[in-house]
Amino acid sequence: MEDQGKNRILILLFVGVFMGSLDIGIVGPALPSIQSFFAVDDRLLSWVFTIYILFFMLGTPVMAKLSDIYGRKAIYILDILLFTIGSIVTITSFSFEMLLVGRAIQGLGAGGIFPVANAFIGDIFPPEKRGGALGILSSVWGWSSVMGPLLGGLLLQYGWQWLFIINLPITIAVILGSFYILPRGERNPAITFDWKGIIVLGVLVTFLAYGINQIDTNHFTSSIMSQDVLPYLVLSLVLLPVLWKIEKNATNPLIQVDLFRSREVRLVNSIMVGTGLVQASTVFIPAFVITALTFSSQAASFMLVPLVLTMALGAPVIGRLLDKYGSRNIMLVGSIAMAVGLFTASIFAETFYILILASILIGVGMSTTIGSPPRYIMLVESPPSERASGQALLNIITSVGQLVGGALVGAFIGSYAGQLVGYQYAYIFIGLVAIVMTILAAGLKSKDEQVKSAY
Repeated sequence: MEDQGKNRILILLFVGVFMGSLDIGIVGPALPSIQSFFAVDDRLLSWVFTIYILFFMLGTPVMAKLSDIYGRKAIYILDILLFTIGSIVTITSFSFEMLLVGRAIQGLGAGGIFPVANAFIGDIFPPEKRGGALGILSSVWGWSSVMGPLLGGLLLQYGWQWLFIINLPITIAVILGSFYILPRGERNPAITFDWKGIIVLGVLVTFLAYGINQIDTNHFTSSIMSQDVLPYLVLSLVLLPVLWKIEKNATNPLIQVDLFRSREVRLVNSIMVGTGLVQASTVFIPAFVITALTFSSQAASFMLVPLVLTMALGAPVIGRLLDKYGSRNIMLVGSIAMAVGLFTASIFAETFYILILASILIGVGMSTTIGSPPRYIMLVESPPSERASGQALLNIITSVGQLVGGALVGAFIGSYAGQLVGYQYAYIFIGLVAIVMTILAAGLKSKDEQVKSAY
C-alpha cells in the first residue's frame, strides 16, 4: 500500500480512537455535575466511570474476535454505531439507571475501537515504522484528554449533557470515512465464538468491581469480612481458574492465554494492570481539586489540562524515542516519574503550583505506559494472525486495572465521606503501585532483544 493510503487510514483511526478516548477524558469534569443532577453519593457516582470500563473490557475481546470473523472494517463501523447509540441514551437520561445503561453501551462500542485500530497498524506498517505510527495513535489519549477538560469547562454551564453531545458529529464523520477509506479485510467464518469465556469473564469482573467498591477503608478488616464484600471477592477468585481452564480448552479462545508463555507478555500485562489503576485515579482529579482547593466544578475541570497536555505532547515523542531506545528504558523512566507525581499530589494537595507539577509528572508517566511502548511489545510478541487478540488482551488487562482502580478510589473517598484525606490515601496507594510498575519495567527486553524478536 502506498504511503498516502496509509496516512489516510492512520488519520481515520486517529479520529475514531479520539472519539472513544474523549469520553473517558470528558467524564471526569462531568462527575460533580452528574452527582448534583441525580443526587447520588460518592460511592454510587464512581459507577459512571466503572460501568463504562466494565463494558469496555467485555467489548474489547468480543469485538476483536468478531473482527477476525467478519473483517476489521465491518466491526469497526459497528463499534462506532454502538458508541453513538450509547451517547444518545446518556444524553437523554432521565434517571441515574438510564445514564448507566448509556455508559454501558458506549463502553461496549469503544472497547472494539482500540484493538481493531492497533491491529490495523500491525497489518499496514512494517516493524521499523510501527513505533512512530503507534505513537501518533497513542497521542489521541492526550489530545482527547486536553479537549475533555477544556470542553467540560466551557460546556458545563449549559448542562453536563453537552459534554456527550460533542461525540455525535465525530461519529458521523468517522462512519462516513470508514466506508470509503478502510480496506475491506479478510473474513474467516470458520472461527468460533467463545460464549462461555465472555459470560464467565463478565460475571468475574462485575463481582470484583462491586466487592472492591463496597470496601470501607476506614474500617478495612470488618469491611472485608462483611456480606457486601467478602462473598463477591471470593466468587471472583473462584471464577479466575475457571476462566483460565475455559480459555485453555477453547478452540478459538476469547483471551489468548497462550501468549502468557512469553515472559515479556507477562511483564507488560502486569505493568498494564498498574497503568489501569493510575488512569482510573486521574478521573477523580477534578473532584479532588474541588475538595482540596475549593474550586468550582468549571475551574476544577481545567486542572486536568497540565496532565493531559503533557500526555498529548509526550505520546508522539515517546513513539519516536521508542524506535531509538526501546520499550524498557522508556517505561522505566515513565514509571518513576509517575510514582513521584502521585506521591507529590497526595502530600501537597493544597498547594496549587506543586499540584500542577505533580500532574505534569503523572502525564509523563502515563504517556509511556499507556501509549506506544506496551502496544509495540504486544505486536512483537503476537503472531500476525493474533495481533487483534494480542491488543485485545492488553486492553482487557488494562481495563481490569481501571475497574479495580475506579472502585478502589471510590471506596477510599466514600470511606471518608468525600473528605480530602480519602483522596490523599488513595493517591498514596496508587503511588505505591507505580513503584511496583518500575520494578517490573526493569525486567523487560532490551532494545536489541526486542528488535530481534520483531523479525
